[in-house]
Amino acid sequence: MLEKLKPEIELIGRHLEVVRAVVEDEPIGIMKLAEELGLPYHRVRYSLRVLEQLGYIQATPAGARATPEAIALLAGLDGEIDDLITLLNAMRTGEAGETEGGAGGK
Repeated sequence: MLEKLKPEIELIGRHLEVVRAVVEDEPIGIMKLAEELGLPYHRVRYSLRVLEQLGYIQATPAGARATPEAIALLAGLDGEIDDLITLLNAMRTGEAGETEGGAGGK
């Protein structure tokens, strides 16, 4: 059941890598991103498309630029990951239904 989760997490990780690179080096084009991240061009293009649809980046003639939403995403990322770790640990111990916002949450 959980085998489908790993590829999804890896995809989200790639999207986060791309948004971090855009924030650090904006404006930046697809080819430069692919080179910097060591990823194939088509994967970077897909991530950029997803990130643009979600409102985290904006395409410009000079390359991708981060939006304020991207900055907020990265600023809150540690807390979001901590929440996921807490949920996963609760699942491991069988207490997931008792966590706030969990599958059987209150």
